[in-house]
Amino acid sequence: MNTQRRIKAVKSRKLKVKTEVILDKTISEKIISEHTGRELKAGDIAIVNVDLVMSQDGTGPLAVSHVRRMGFDRIKNPEKSIFFIDHASPSPRKELSNSHIVLRDFAAQTGAIISDAGKGVCHQILAESYTCPGDIVLGGDSHTCTSGALGAFATGMGSTDIAVGYALASTWMMVPSTIKVNFKRRINKGVFAKDLIIYLIGKITSDGATYMALEFGGEVGSILSMDERFTISNMAVEAGAKTGIFPSDGITKEYLKSQGRENCFRELSADKGVKYEEVIDIDCSLIEPMVSQPHTVDNALPVRNLEKIMIDQVFIGTCTNGRLSDLKIAADILKGKKVAGGTRLIVVPASKDIYLEALRTGILETFMDSGAIVESPGCGPCVGIHQGILGDGEVCLSTQNRNFKGRMGNPNSFIYLCSPATAAWSAVRGYIADPREVLL
Repeated sequence: MNTQRRIKAVKSRKLKVKTEVILDKTISEKIISEHTGRELKAGDIAIVNVDLVMSQDGTGPLAVSHVRRMGFDRIKNPEKSIFFIDHASPSPRKELSNSHIVLRDFAAQTGAIISDAGKGVCHQILAESYTCPGDIVLGGDSHTCTSGALGAFATGMGSTDIAVGYALASTWMMVPSTIKVNFKRRINKGVFAKDLIIYLIGKITSDGATYMALEFGGEVGSILSMDERFTISNMAVEAGAKTGIFPSDGITKEYLKSQGRENCFRELSADKGVKYEEVIDIDCSLIEPMVSQPHTVDNALPVRNLEKIMIDQVFIGTCTNGRLSDLKIAADILKGKKVAGGTRLIVVPASKDIYLEALRTGILETFMDSGAIVESPGCGPCVGIHQGILGDGEVCLSTQNRNFKGRMGNPNSFIYLCSPATAAWSAVRGYIADPREVLL
């Protein structure tokens, strides 16, 4: 081979290596690249096409106002634009009722979808009926990242950005770098997905993944049910993450099939040679039932390390743990038992479908027989609007995702976070208790 041919061969090999590096992408890089039509990597800024845009009754009225102020009299993809009435469902005040009118009227004028009071929490309805693997989902709610469990790039934004998303079906974003979280080994009895994510947030802190994607995997991560994946993706934002995403696989496909949406399934995973910002290996066999103490999610420790904390209220529900499997876990513990005197137990299924299935299978009857209060599908007391506002000095143990000061409507109260199993058993005991006492 002459010198000129050797130089060409070396250049060709170098070019090939460079191309392979570009093609090795995280799931987030793949999805965002597809929605721009060009190859992108972490740190790039791009205008991206959007598949779904949603807001809820807390953020939607402001988004509608911004759409109108920008001079738009229509929205780009009304069939993929959704307004949810779930935070105050049904409305407890005339001011909120008027906000609901704004959303209903705007949806009627533009052809957008209205998910009205009683249908359920926005993130659960997105999972049941709208989100597909590979989608970009924008939401006027920080826990939009829940849809990442389906292999979508789903992220929360402010109302101005959401207004642009409605009007143009596009947005700008910087491609986030990715932290890979491998859940490994095995999960012990009495430990659930909520314990895994509380443990992770406690480990990396509430700003440990700021403007990054958390990509979940590992031998435990790969066998988690969709309900468990939703719980984990839902709380990614509590570590500051832009999104929390799982690969789409056979478990994803079966879930979509159960919802009558198998035709939107596609397999999506990161490339084998991808370089992550960081890789975190979590040995799940070391994790015990966990709680997040007031007033931050990362203030986490095992239940058994707590002093005896008496509780006034227990709340089981929300977009984090209001799914059927969550309700079943709690009902199995409560069956034949009573809620402790002096303790209130409030249960709110995350959607109408979940409510009906829990009713059909006797789960709701078990709750009510135990002394629980069962409310209509929605966000309930999680956002501190109605259905369980705390009194001064009261302590609530909740399956929700956030325990900031004043989150449940009273800055003079205290919120602890836990799994449905810990919540149910604690409701029986009257104080925060380890569910392994009844499960082992």
